[in-house]
Amino acid sequence: MDLNRRLAISYYKTIATLNEPHKIYLVQHQETKKIYLKKILDIFNLEVYESLFNHPITGTPAIIDYMEQNGQLILIEEFISGISLEEIIESRTLNLDDIMAYMNDLCQILEQLHFHTPAIIHRDIKPSNIIITSWNHAVLLDFNAAKFHSPSATKDTVLLGTQGYAAPEQHGYGSSSSQTDIYTLGILLREMTEASGTYSPKLDRIITKCTQMNPYDRYHNIKELKKELFELPDSPSEERDSSPLARYALPGFRTKTSWKMFLAGFYYYFSTWLSFTLEVKNKYGLALWVNRIFLYIIFLFLVFGTCNYLNIQSILPLCRHKNRFLRYLGILILNISISLGILIILSTIDSIFFSSQ
Repeated sequence: MDLNRRLAISYYKTIATLNEPHKIYLVQHQETKKIYLKKILDIFNLEVYESLFNHPITGTPAIIDYMEQNGQLILIEEFISGISLEEIIESRTLNLDDIMAYMNDLCQILEQLHFHTPAIIHRDIKPSNIIITSWNHAVLLDFNAAKFHSPSATKDTVLLGTQGYAAPEQHGYGSSSSQTDIYTLGILLREMTEASGTYSPKLDRIITKCTQMNPYDRYHNIKELKKELFELPDSPSEERDSSPLARYALPGFRTKTSWKMFLAGFYYYFSTWLSFTLEVKNKYGLALWVNRIFLYIIFLFLVFGTCNYLNIQSILPLCRHKNRFLRYLGILILNISISLGILIILSTIDSIFFSSQ
């Protein structure tokens, strides 16, 4: 068997190196002249790849051949032509129709994987692992981190996944399950909606449920998520919120969540009271009110920057970084930069119009 596989693999000649660090090559079969992708994997689950080879999953690259050798897996798979979802997100050309189409494709793929016996958990769903074909369909790649679901397991034996997308249980807080892929799908949906500048109360609610820390608080399976996405209509209140003016609702009031509205209302009340009762040394009349108004603008922009109001975080790419620490650092830098800019404008106005005070 090994000899036959080795012979079969030898028919594929490398014609281009696509990613040397990750050992990904473009190859051509010497007899059929067809083009395929060759990967040499150091981390893999052989049983998962055997299962995918014997039972292909629609929406994933077909596995043409494979061979385990010296602790590595040599994989020959279908070459999928297209552009990565990561590039599309970075180009900010997404619209709501595209987002829903890609989510539908991914749900259909995960439905096949999760209802496989035993269930296959992908564990590394992220934009760079999704190719959008010329027909505008999403294809899920890279099953390096995939594993079979084990209901009796309490923890993953090997911790794999990409920071910023991996669910808490992939960091040692439990065992991967279908809810693990649902978590990363929620992160992906949030990233796509933010990149598109789209706001929908329904999608916001879905993202929140997908990304709960406790897996049992997420959707129980992909069918439940899919039903919420495509079958259940918006509630009457959400239909009103989907009007063009809904996206301009202040942070805290977009989802109609009681505790968010309470905290936001308190913040807006406190910042308004503080700003318009402020006394500034040697500032009187109009000059004083200009200072108060600018302070109020700073308070507003602090919450706008933190909550990505109208996609303001797109100004600074660091705010979109996959690393959570760097993302928060980017938001902090954005808020400081905007505040300093507003203060510079205020100082300029003071020096020009109120220098005599």
